[in-house]
Amino acid sequence: MSINNSPLILIRGGGDLASGVALRLHRVGFQVAILELPAPLAVRRTVCFSEAVYEGMHTVEAVTARLVSADQFQVALEAGEIPVLIDPQANILRNQFLTSPQSTFVVDARLLKSAPELLAMDVPLHIGLGPGFCAGDNCHAVIETRRSHTLGRVLWSGETQPDSGQPEGGARRVLRAPISGYVKPLKQIGEHCEEGEGIALIPHGDDVNEQVSVVSPINGVLRGLIHARVEVTEGMKIGDIDSRDDPSICSLVSDKALSVGGGVLEAILVKLKEAK
Repeated sequence: MSINNSPLILIRGGGDLASGVALRLHRVGFQVAILELPAPLAVRRTVCFSEAVYEGMHTVEAVTARLVSADQFQVALEAGEIPVLIDPQANILRNQFLTSPQSTFVVDARLLKSAPELLAMDVPLHIGLGPGFCAGDNCHAVIETRRSHTLGRVLWSGETQPDSGQPEGGARRVLRAPISGYVKPLKQIGEHCEEGEGIALIPHGDDVNEQVSVVSPINGVLRGLIHARVEVTEGMKIGDIDSRDDPSICSLVSDKALSVGGGVLEAILVKLKEAK
């Protein structure tokens, strides 16, 4: 059941942090929708609602997201699901039958780490996640996404900590594409990997028999691997290994995502309180 007179929350992006936000808001009763790319780039796909773009529907912690067209949007909301639209430019904001400028909030969870483009129209609350956003300039509020004592905090003016340029948990755990192409998985998310073991192959050039291996840099569980439909470029992040080697973490939204989700919830409730 949705909160009475509550806004529709549009979340741009459906990756792991965005999905933590969506899960938190959905659970307390807000109507939430996700706007995604035609080929989402998420790697921790088991806990990403963006996976619905590839599979038609995807469930994270008992909450289901469904890929919909505009005419199916309201039906999915009424069914208690999270509709996922392929709409990277947030054109839904121009659709007067689905959104209203007075009752639509936007959360930009794409983690672009650069200043975003302007929205198609003004909304009462525009929340940005992480670097690239400046509260009072290109959004109303920013949520800190960097692990520290400020993680999940809401800023109503200024910026979050700058991007460190380094992956959290150490650079060694991150899988990067050795060449450009399409990833052919040898392992599934949640499987144990030994250091040096092959995780995926990427065909090299036009020769389908010549392939470059992506190997595990450490012992651990494969926590994420980019979808095979994504064309990757050399050096691009395509997955990660978790040395805790616990497959259960692959089906649970992370503590970081929930913390960021709590910050978004705080910002929304503050705005609604001010509007009374």
